Amino acid sequence: MIDTPDTTTAPSTAKAIPMIDGVQLTPKQVTMIGAETMAPAATVAEERLRRKGKLAGALRIFGRFGFGEGVAGHITVRDPEFPDHFWVNPLGLSFRHMRVSDLILVNHQGDVVYGKHAVNRAAYVLHAAVHAARPDVVAAAHAHSVYGKAFSSLGVPLDPLTQDSCAFYERNVVIADHGGAVVFEEQAGRDFAQAFGPHRAAIHQNHGHFTVGASVDEAVFWFVCFERCAQAQLLAMAAGTPKHIPHHSAVYTRENAGTAQVGWIHFQPLWQEICRTDPELFE
Repeated sequence: MIDTPDTTTAPSTAKAIPMIDGVQLTPKQVTMIGAETMAPAATVAEERLRRKGKLAGALRIFGRFGFGEGVAGHITVRDPEFPDHFWVNPLGLSFRHMRVSDLILVNHQGDVVYGKHAVNRAAYVLHAAVHAARPDVVAAAHAHSVYGKAFSSLGVPLDPLTQDSCAFYERNVVIADHGGAVVFEEQAGRDFAQAFGPHRAAIHQNHGHFTVGASVDEAVFWFVCFERCAQAQLLAMAAGTPKHIPHHSAVYTRENAGTAQVGWIHFQPLWQEICRTDPELFE
């Protein structure tokens, strides 16, 4: 009898890859939504238009949050070609009606060099000083928001009471000089910028808070975040004695969840919403 090899196929032990709608459930290369806009645009003109679009949209977001208070409040963004000039909302136009074509360009002497409407004197004095003193600051934001105003009257810094507030831990400062007074004098603006120092946020006593960033996205999200953190601290202080997050935990959270990139990312849902509901902002 002649032995022949057994040709019976052994049962496969390979596990079938699960699928949904024909897509294998395996690790994928992914990207962050909007990541392509983090890098500078290909040309100065394209970058300028992008910054102006973000500025107009951010102002509408301020309006949606109810940050408008008459003609008070302003967001500025440095021009990519002429860094000693910044784009800003004109005096007297509602945040909620802002369009790219409405924005004005102001130099560090307070002259409107592009556009046909006036600039808020306080916007020029404070923002020009901050932009001049901080080359790293591309955008700065301020408005007379309710909780920012209320919190500023206490003359205390924002405490690390919540995970969100850790973004400002050791990165916010109280500025008492000229607090409560309308700032129209250039020296007062320089004093403010010097006191602001390297921080992310400043609480101008009896006035409100200011935030800065390397983009409109970052500066505006930090403003919104600070407003809500101020609200949370006011509520906690009214209810009792808040417990602070320990130093090492606050620093760890700030360094991992409070970076400039994280601030930029947090702004994107707000940006997506305003682009969907207010497409005329790009006019």
